[in-house]
This record gives sequence, structure tokens and C-alpha cells, in this order.
Amino acid sequence: MKVLKLSAQGLPQSWISLEQAVLHYAADEVRWEVGARVAVFRGGHNAVTGGQSVIAVNSIIGTKGVPNINPFDLKPGLTNGKLFARDRNVCAYCGGHFDECDLTREHIIPFAQNGKDHWMNVVTACRACNHRKSSRTPEQARMPLLYAPYVPSLWEDFILRNRRILADQMEFLMAHLPKSSRLHA
Repeated sequence: MKVLKLSAQGLPQSWISLEQAVLHYAADEVRWEVGARVAVFRGGHNAVTGGQSVIAVNSIIGTKGVPNINPFDLKPGLTNGKLFARDRNVCAYCGGHFDECDLTREHIIPFAQNGKDHWMNVVTACRACNHRKSSRTPEQARMPLLYAPYVPSLWEDFILRNRRILADQMEFLMAHLPKSSRLHA
């Protein structure tokens, strides 16, 4: 299980482990929290009061301080898992819905024609369509694209990089997606 760590301003920073979240709580770096309580950690007993230390962790935390990176300058890393999730496991050529093991990263402008490996030049394709298109462009292969590629937003990237998102975390992230996002249900 991961905790969604946000800046104090509410911008996604990273997915962190429960243990990393506890360190933020213990260092008094959590400015605010939302979402469900996902874990409770119990520590030692105070010698004077006898009370036990307790840290409750929520699924979404906003931490103090100013991030040393501007998240809007970040370009989401391209992985097959995130690409297939962006494209909802749908082949860009035949429109079929496939399991991840039957999909490939398809370069619209192939490497053989100086195509690059970046978000705007890749789509999801089934193995049969990828093989049929070969090292041609969609126009050359007479295989028009059924949808256009796009670079995921910061919010979309956070959804694409975590396969086990809790319902409250998903609701928070979905509320910030661009209207044009394919990730809307």
C-alpha cells in the first residue's frame, strides 16, 4: 500500500511507503491529511505519563516545505505499463481490447524512419497489428490511427504509475484530471 504525498499546496510529489509516511508524521512535517486512515503505528510508552506513542497514517498527506522541483517541469517517464494504461489496453489500429501480455509499444513513425521513443510517437497496438504495420507509417500501411497519442498530465501520470490506488486517492486524483483525459471512466 502506498500513501500519496502532496506538497503543502496540494501538488502530487510521490507515492511513498507507510514507513516513509510515518517518518513525515514523526518529524512533524505533515501539514494536512485527507482520505481514509490506512494504518496505525504504536510505539513505546512515556516513562512519566505511561502513555503510548501512536501515529495514525492517512492515505493522502500534504507535507510542509517547498518542493525543490517544479512538478510541471517533469515529463512523465514512458513505460509500457503506463502507455497501455493511458490507452486503456485498446489497440490503436483494430480497436480491440487486449490483456497487457498481448500488447506492444507501437511507434507511429518507426525507428527505421527516424521516429523517436516519446509519448507523442507511441500508441498501444496488438501484436498482429504491430506486425502488419511493420516499419511503415500508418499512412504507408493504410492503417489509420483510431485515437491520437498525448503526453499524460502530472495527475494522470500519478494514476498511471500506481496499480493499487485506494478509492479515496483515485477520487482525489481524478478530480484534477484534464477534461480531455482518456482516464475518465
